[in-house]
Amino acid sequence: MSTHTFAEKPVTLIDTSKMSAGQKAALEMAEAARDERQNSGLAASLFFGEPDFSRHIPFSPQSEEDRDQGDAFLNRLRAVLDAHADPDAIDRTGEIPDTLLQELAAIGAFGIKIPMKYGGLGLSQTNYSRAAMLLGGECGNLAALLSAHQSIGVPQPLILFGTEEQKARYLPRCARGEISAFALTETDVGSDPAKMTTLAVPDGDDHFILNGEKVWCTNSLKAGLIVVMAKTPTPERPHATTAFIVESAWPGVEIICRCRFMGLRALYNGVVRFENVRVPRANILGGEGKGLKVALTTLNTGRITLPAACVGLARRCVGISRRWAARRVQWGQPIGRHAAIADKLARMKADAFAMEAVVRYVSSLVDKDKHADVRLEAAIAKLWGSERAWEIVNDTMQIRGGRGYETADSLRARGEEPEPVERLMRDCRINTIFEGSSEIMRLFIAREALDPHLKIGAEVVNSTLPWKKRASAALKAGWVYSRWYPRKWLPGGAGEAADKLHPALRDDLIAVSRESRRLARTLFHQMILNGPALERRQVLLGQLVDIGAELFVWSCALGFAESKITDATMTSSEVDKLVRMMRYFGKLTRERIANRHAALKNGLDRDSYVVGRDMLA
Repeated sequence: MSTHTFAEKPVTLIDTSKMSAGQKAALEMAEAARDERQNSGLAASLFFGEPDFSRHIPFSPQSEEDRDQGDAFLNRLRAVLDAHADPDAIDRTGEIPDTLLQELAAIGAFGIKIPMKYGGLGLSQTNYSRAAMLLGGECGNLAALLSAHQSIGVPQPLILFGTEEQKARYLPRCARGEISAFALTETDVGSDPAKMTTLAVPDGDDHFILNGEKVWCTNSLKAGLIVVMAKTPTPERPHATTAFIVESAWPGVEIICRCRFMGLRALYNGVVRFENVRVPRANILGGEGKGLKVALTTLNTGRITLPAACVGLARRCVGISRRWAARRVQWGQPIGRHAAIADKLARMKADAFAMEAVVRYVSSLVDKDKHADVRLEAAIAKLWGSERAWEIVNDTMQIRGGRGYETADSLRARGEEPEPVERLMRDCRINTIFEGSSEIMRLFIAREALDPHLKIGAEVVNSTLPWKKRASAALKAGWVYSRWYPRKWLPGGAGEAADKLHPALRDDLIAVSRESRRLARTLFHQMILNGPALERRQVLLGQLVDIGAELFVWSCALGFAESKITDATMTSSEVDKLVRMMRYFGKLTRERIANRHAALKNGLDRDSYVVGRDMLA
């Protein structure tokens, strides 16, 4: 990880001279906390118009040993859920029974990725994602509790940033079932950490005094340990932020309110107040002033869990819809044979497959290197997966009709199959908000997609620099783009990767390559047309991000499909069905991309901004 501090990187690539003080502070904080490594993954290569398909074709398979380890745990998890979990009762009462939590702790469900030497199971990210898929299709409350504990709670940042002494002290407690939480959000602070008011000031050489209040702290009502983000300002670094491990039993830590929500009714989410809490300096995670980097890095990896849970939910919805569409007869035939319903079923099935492909791919990257730079891939997985999951559960509601809108308890009471579509829909809605809303994800992805161009040409438009330096930068940028830009117009295939695919899928990979070059050209054109003002055209940037996300997902789905096709257990009939679905998914993705390119040209985003300002006035 980078060793730079806020003091060492006071200036960003982006010209902040025309921004307000608040905008400038927020941007400089975010820029200082960014991973400074060159983003060279598949997603970045697609945005830059030079796709590197060798990264996922052939698709990295899960080893037999790793799969067996995962299967053994999933079997134990399934047994506990079958014997002790009633998701409808959990939703109804708003409580997860203590006996269920104890059973989950007994099988190691609170320490899935914690290394065995600290008492955990030491399972891979892929197996952790598989567990999230299982939980996502069964009970959103359990998925949220275990995810908040392990993905963004104490274990993940401790594994990535903790000292050996910290790991030895706290990881065994987490592995045994002591629940943890993550406290970042405040009443007036969502995605703008520069406005954070929680403050930690030194008290002698060995402690800090922590004061502040955090809201929407998931697991806080059950947590024994909390990662708390607080301002630790100095004259040189007035916005410096530090991550602390805080024990809930310490004096001054108080839960003042439990938050209640439309869905996830058993979410142990609350408002936490810290009043003169003495925190040992030894409990700082990642170093003083490095808190925002700890938070963002933790969220990058943690975001993989949410789309994994969305895969489980999507699978559940596909199963519910398929069974109902085959059984429900209207106008003389099952409703699944009517074109309108068949269209929904096809989209649901194809999108659910693609969601799993993305989760499998990103999980495999982390398994290869737990410090892997997956910020862009994980963000796309979260954005695309959560939005497709919402569409899938919405279509499931439409297919089930009144029986989808009716609660499982009501269906059960009158003797019908208690399919919990209504509960799944309420629980699913938070996913486009959790761990970075879709709007924030699009801005985050746009910043990462623009990073190569900013490194090439940001100095040209930076009005704070001397004109000679800007002129020199312009010459250098012109030289780079004189070679880069023409190549984006040249026809080309997909290289050796296409030869490794089933013949029926090769044209799709070539289309991904072609669309990648078109995206890179379009992004470059918008940079030229808008200049520094491009960052304010958030809807336009969102369209570009969505095109890149579609290409990334399409690529992953093709690689995952090929891994299935080459699996010796698949029959020729199953291969034919998979190929047909992938060809359909390719057409569906082409349609989505075409619609977004059309939206780029109609200028509707400018009109919406004006009307929105009129409303605020």
